[in-house]
Amino acid sequence: MIGLISATAAGAVAAQRLASAWPERTRVYEGPVRDAVGRAFGECEQVVCFLATGAVVRLIAPLLADKGTDPGVVCVDEGGRFAVSLVGGHAGGANALAVEVGEVLGAEPVVTTATDAVGVPGLDTLGMPVEGDVAGVSRALLDGENVELDLEIAWPLPALPPNARRPAPDALAERGGPAIVVTDRVPAGGRVSGPEETPGAGDARVVLRPPSLVVGVGASRGAPADEVLGLIEGALRDAGLSPRSLAELATVDAKADEPGLVEAAARLGVPLVTHSAEELAAVEVPNPSDAPLAAVGTPSVAEAAALVGGGELLVPKRKSERADGRPAMATCAVVRRPARGRLAVVGLGPGARDLLTPRAKAELRRASVLVGLDQYVDQIRDLLRPGTRILESGLGAEEERARTAVAEARRGQAVALIGSGDAGVYAMASPALAEASDDIDVIGVPGVTAALAAAAILGAPLGHDHVSISLSDLHTPWEVIERRVRAAAEADIVVTFYNPRSRGRDWQLPKALAILAEHREPTTPVGVVRNASRPDGSHRLTTLAALDPATVDMMTVVTVGNTATREIAGRMVTPRGYRWQENPEGAE
Repeated sequence: MIGLISATAAGAVAAQRLASAWPERTRVYEGPVRDAVGRAFGECEQVVCFLATGAVVRLIAPLLADKGTDPGVVCVDEGGRFAVSLVGGHAGGANALAVEVGEVLGAEPVVTTATDAVGVPGLDTLGMPVEGDVAGVSRALLDGENVELDLEIAWPLPALPPNARRPAPDALAERGGPAIVVTDRVPAGGRVSGPEETPGAGDARVVLRPPSLVVGVGASRGAPADEVLGLIEGALRDAGLSPRSLAELATVDAKADEPGLVEAAARLGVPLVTHSAEELAAVEVPNPSDAPLAAVGTPSVAEAAALVGGGELLVPKRKSERADGRPAMATCAVVRRPARGRLAVVGLGPGARDLLTPRAKAELRRASVLVGLDQYVDQIRDLLRPGTRILESGLGAEEERARTAVAEARRGQAVALIGSGDAGVYAMASPALAEASDDIDVIGVPGVTAALAAAAILGAPLGHDHVSISLSDLHTPWEVIERRVRAAAEADIVVTFYNPRSRGRDWQLPKALAILAEHREPTTPVGVVRNASRPDGSHRLTTLAALDPATVDMMTVVTVGNTATREIAGRMVTPRGYRWQENPEGAE
């Protein structure tokens, strides 16, 4: 919950704007400001104060306890010009909140955290539990010191600065200096040195705990949660594994509502995932048993549930021990799931920076590897984090880029594969997904297509059914393209042509227009938009008979209206229905 506190009429108005935008996330605190701040600080995960930063500093100073648990605080000035991340930038989420507040209120987010200011990812913002001297290692990254990157588990991290390097194999035995370790193992002694134990920045060390461990559990009816928890904690401890890397508990469907398992998962803070008995019975395990086969229909619950997604069995099935000597009521097994690479297929939109979506920007900053056409890379190079590895190529290498992106993801990298417009429309999503299997995570990020950008410039030409057709016959035989154009013409559907004409392909557009002319009047409106949304963009409205194909190139989209499309006040409009022409009063 986000607490909202104001002291003036202008602040109250701004607070109400946030409350209206985020009704499920916010709570407005009334009454004396000091009391309101105290209550919000104790009850909310984050606080937005519409007050001067000096006033807020004095109000929250006595309340600050620990950066790991204090709420993030954002200050918004009286004029609504700035949203300042005051405390809890990373742990409290104030940096991200300042950006969100700025988007709602039109304020400039002010973030002074050093890593954010220079584009280096905060080690405590990577979505994993973190241990050790975060400040010391972050300072070493910022100062350009060599930072050892020890990936005991390959995990898809965002780009780190070039001074974060993996050591040579023969240097692993001589570790020293600042280090980032990605592991699910507990070091000797069970602790990671914190800043108070670190003699100097040169010895700083941070451990990131990826969610790599799955614990399969089986339980008799009525198994106590304490018994289940004791078994799991003991298994992890004996194997030298960190409970902070636990991703889920897994069991058979028949135990989905077993109270002891449900409570154990809740207390561990992980989901309880269930699988059918048939699915578990198909998993090969080292220690099958007749007892679970008779009870729930599979010869293994704990081992099979842990192994169902693949991985390395670190702890074979073990039983709980009861102080009263009675039979065990729970079993468990621990598996390390293989790290899954991450492939984000990102649509960059038609070219204008303000039409690049926030989600696309976030994925570009999330990636450690960027794959794309060189001219598209140039558009967004400034948005990438320092250290991002860029793999760019020229026109005509689409399939090669797709294979490269998938191969990098399979190596455990966080990859962004970029395309213009929407990556799923005549772009990179299709060849990439044709290469990808289920061994990587694929995230699609939609973008504004050229057809939509052009339509917004022309007016509302896509107000009714419409279709996009590429006239490029490099990958599709012309006979197929012609059949599709003819079908759209006969169905009276608005058509947007992509790739309409190039130096080597100058006859396809005239042919397509001729097909449409067989079914539409010569006065049918046609919109021609070149470089939609870009500074050098241009557009014009003409007719089916008057359009000169020689004025069109590959940077142009051509939209041909249907029999209902009209030019109204210089705009191209296709009505949502046809009845309005006969009965305007009934139009929506």
